[in-house]
Amino acid sequence: MRLRTVTRTQGNNAALKDGTVAPDGFEFAFEEVDPLPRAFRRMVRGLEYDVCELAITTYLCAKEHGKRFTALPVFLVRGFHHGAVVAPPGVAPKDLEGRRAGVNRGYTVTTGVWARGVLADEHGVDLDQVTWVLSGDEHVAEYLPPPNVVRAEEGEDLAGSLRAGRLAAAIGIDARDVGTLIPDAEEAGYAALRERGHYPINHLVVVRDELMAEHPELAGAVFRAFEEAKDSYVERLRSGAIEAPTTVDRMHLRVAEITGADPLPYGVEPNRRVLEELIDHALAQRILRERPDLDSLFAAVGAPD
Repeated sequence: MRLRTVTRTQGNNAALKDGTVAPDGFEFAFEEVDPLPRAFRRMVRGLEYDVCELAITTYLCAKEHGKRFTALPVFLVRGFHHGAVVAPPGVAPKDLEGRRAGVNRGYTVTTGVWARGVLADEHGVDLDQVTWVLSGDEHVAEYLPPPNVVRAEEGEDLAGSLRAGRLAAAIGIDARDVGTLIPDAEEAGYAALRERGHYPINHLVVVRDELMAEHPELAGAVFRAFEEAKDSYVERLRSGAIEAPTTVDRMHLRVAEITGADPLPYGVEPNRRVLEELIDHALAQRILRERPDLDSLFAAVGAPD
């Protein structure tokens, strides 16, 4: 059975994309979507794919609104978001209270959720006292943001507004010349990993519910294929077999050094703490109305290898 599939090529799924690894009894029919968030929207609004990479906060929001797909505990993309907030020199995190801060695309974008969580947890920012200004809309059309979330004015450019002083800061925009709100942001992320196990998840994999109902073995087969591809990547990473490591590869190596463990663990149990942390942020930021049962968010895939 061919599965219409979207996932961006990266180290931990490369063996799937080149056909080295395949799910038992199924075949991935890969489609390339650039930029990837277009696929997120198509999946959320039209169930266009059988298997699809999806931003995790989009998934949480989509499930609350009854979208007919379910995640596998395959966490393709992780990273730290201390550097996602840019601001002019002299602006401190608490200075955002009572002011406007830009957000690239929608309020439910996962990078923004994690970055706001860092501001609240590590810098004591009252997020409800900030007016969040969006440059776009939400993938989940039914979602209604809290009253301190507004759309940018027609034609407004967030980077331009930031440089002109109309915004105190902005999340996820291309403004490298402005500088990060949190000093030495990269090391701040690794410090959070050491001190409190903070290791954010950004993307996971979802499968259409209808297909999993018709093929009970599908979830396990797809999960094991993704896990095998990831294990191969991690082995190559640790052995130094990757000739030209990317920034992401180097981040994974640093995480492995700090934790002494797999830098890309799949499965619910190894990630329960960080998943609950994200749900806490989604509730506090009023992205979720009610706390979901964590285990019910993921399809049963059998015992981990």
